[in-house]
Amino acid sequence: MRISTSSMYNANVSLLNQQQTQLLHTQQQIATQRRNLTPADDPIASARALEVSQSDASNSQFATNRNTAQQSTSLAEDVLQSVTNLLHDVKTVAVNAGNGGLNNSDKQTLATDLSGRLEELLALANSTDGIGNYLFSGFQGRTQPFANNGAVVQYQTDDGQRMIQVSSSRQLAASDSGADIFMRVKNGNGTFNVQAAAPNTGSGIFSPGAIANPALLTGNNYQVTFSVVAGVTTYGVTNITPGALVPVPIAAGTPYVSGQAISFDGLQFDITGAPANGDVFTVAPSSNESIFKTISDFITALRTPNPLGGATASAELTNSRNKALNNLDRGLDNVLTVRASLGTRLNELSALQSAGESMGVQYKETLSQLQDVDFNKAISDLNQQKTSLEAAQKSFMAVSGLSLFNYM
Repeated sequence: MRISTSSMYNANVSLLNQQQTQLLHTQQQIATQRRNLTPADDPIASARALEVSQSDASNSQFATNRNTAQQSTSLAEDVLQSVTNLLHDVKTVAVNAGNGGLNNSDKQTLATDLSGRLEELLALANSTDGIGNYLFSGFQGRTQPFANNGAVVQYQTDDGQRMIQVSSSRQLAASDSGADIFMRVKNGNGTFNVQAAAPNTGSGIFSPGAIANPALLTGNNYQVTFSVVAGVTTYGVTNITPGALVPVPIAAGTPYVSGQAISFDGLQFDITGAPANGDVFTVAPSSNESIFKTISDFITALRTPNPLGGATASAELTNSRNKALNNLDRGLDNVLTVRASLGTRLNELSALQSAGESMGVQYKETLSQLQDVDFNKAISDLNQQKTSLEAAQKSFMAVSGLSLFNYM
């Protein structure tokens, strides 16, 4: 078969180009440390690598979200730890206020101390996460949740919780409603609330009471009225709920014994001391009372001495102190409940973070198997291709130099 010179040249050039392309491809694999430079190198591995890369990117974003949630949750836990300590301090002051040897000046000093504690509590309730978002403002992260208008502390935002996606199938709250923590504290014993009417002139002191029979509770309002005639004290209990058509729980004229339980309609409490004629105590369903109001009311009680003095003034302060202590206990329960929720969230975030880190390692290993070049094989291929190219070049030079005229 006759082979033309041009055919020989074209075939050799084509072969040299092919070998140079293979050599360049191997050099690029080594330089980029990637086995697949284009999807055409391995379509299946490239498609799989794209899926794994996207999953790894999502996992990295979830890790960032978890860090954000963990920071805000840890800050909220630290703040509520400070609130817990503060409320314990306020309780200590309230207990000290029960010292019968305190004079008006001492009570004013305690009131001043509590005023400072109240301002500190307000500042803690308005804490931020370091980037300007309030921790206890619901959905409205940039709105200050609590404001003191001079008469009462008001909650200015909503009850929402800002949620963060911390995994592909899990969202966790990164904030809490300040109303649930500081404002919605049930007064009394949590079911009903006993109070002494303001104009009482006797020395009657009430207890928070307890539930005697849950099935008999009515949720109505009652009034306990005392009568003192010829040195004999009696009382009666009436239902004062507007529109209520119910029998009188306890008829007037019932003999009063200090400390003896007063029971009706499933509830029970006692009154000690010596109520005066016409003294009234009210019983109503428990309602929400903020921690701020509890402390503020007790400050007012310390700063406003009863002009009647004596046992009457002592009983009034004791009732105010007992009410404050009882409500502070319930406020502490509220705070501790939220802290327990925060602790649960932190534990879950820690577990998710650990699982996410393990998943990230697995993604990296899978990507390495799909994409990374085998250096030993690549270098061996490079040397082999280099040797083959050099041999092809030398043989081409030798063949291209052949001519019949060299032998004529």
